[in-house]
Amino acid sequence: MPRVALYARYSDDKQSPASIDDQFLICREQAAREGWRIVANYKDAAISGASVILRPGIQSLLQDAQMGRFDILLAEALDRVSRDQADVATLYKNLQFAGVKIVTLAEGEVSELHVGLKGTMNALFLKDLAKKTHRGLRGRVEKGKSGGGLCFGYDVVRRFSSEGEPVHGERSINAAEAEVIRQVFRQFANGLSPHAIACRLNDSGISAPTGKLWTSTTIRGHVKRGTGLLNNELYIGKLVWNRLRYLKNPQTGKRVSRINPKSEWIVTEVPDLRIVDEELWQAVKARQENIAIQYADASRQPAPPIKPSIERIARKAFSPAWFTAAAAAVLIPFAGRGGLPVRTMLIRKAARTGIASRATNSKRASLMVCAIA
Repeated sequence: MPRVALYARYSDDKQSPASIDDQFLICREQAAREGWRIVANYKDAAISGASVILRPGIQSLLQDAQMGRFDILLAEALDRVSRDQADVATLYKNLQFAGVKIVTLAEGEVSELHVGLKGTMNALFLKDLAKKTHRGLRGRVEKGKSGGGLCFGYDVVRRFSSEGEPVHGERSINAAEAEVIRQVFRQFANGLSPHAIACRLNDSGISAPTGKLWTSTTIRGHVKRGTGLLNNELYIGKLVWNRLRYLKNPQTGKRVSRINPKSEWIVTEVPDLRIVDEELWQAVKARQENIAIQYADASRQPAPPIKPSIERIARKAFSPAWFTAAAAAVLIPFAGRGGLPVRTMLIRKAARTGIASRATNSKRASLMVCAIA
């Protein structure tokens, strides 16, 4: 009786976890009709289908396939396994090598034709979906509404339209958090460092935007990328969207950000969401520019010579290159003390006594070896 493993996945936390149970149910029914014996279940919950690299269920499935624990992989459809064209091809090759067939309820037994055609169709679907989502978010931002996410200082407004439909993307100022923001801006403008500000906030028991402790990065962020509390232009009533684009690293499966040209940014004025006045904002920007200039000047200065530590000099002096036959002969009486190699023992002794500071070339190194001996 063929051994079969079941695989199920749903994409994000907006979908019901029952989706996985439903996929397993119909797969079990198919296995029963075929007379296959189910030996394993694998699942990935609330994980995108665009990459298999970060999915623990798929990784565990591949390991078990290589160990010969099942003969058939059964899923609802090929896009449940992956929508990434390259990942589907790689997974197919690995399972073929392990002697495992892929069978889905939608496509039947998967072949190279399915991998090529369905992989291409799924990749085009993802690209088209991304364009439609981007277009929809742009329309929302141009109306002064949120393009996604909630930043510190604001609350989500939950209400319904006159037609009874939920209204998305509206925000209102959170008075308590807004006062914290103004406090951070004032302290930075007055010369306090982001690290010192973060420490004060943590000592006061104020939660960070993540709900955890404040860090200097949370406050200073990245000026060009517009990240960090001090660079959020929404605090001056300016909603900036599409500043960054995100790409998936094919080697790690993780998203990385890239800065878009300024001509592609979508900027909308939202004066009712302003928290920081213009004078305080400009004071912060002026200090950021001064800090950037200071760091630029410092980077152009020649680096001061590094004074090597005694132990580093000793290691150089007693490197294998200096261990001549003559030196070894002198050091034979010291071999084996405390079970340590001769070179290790001498490095420690040189570091303790300070003799190593005089060992700057081969001649002095040889003299030092004799002196210690």
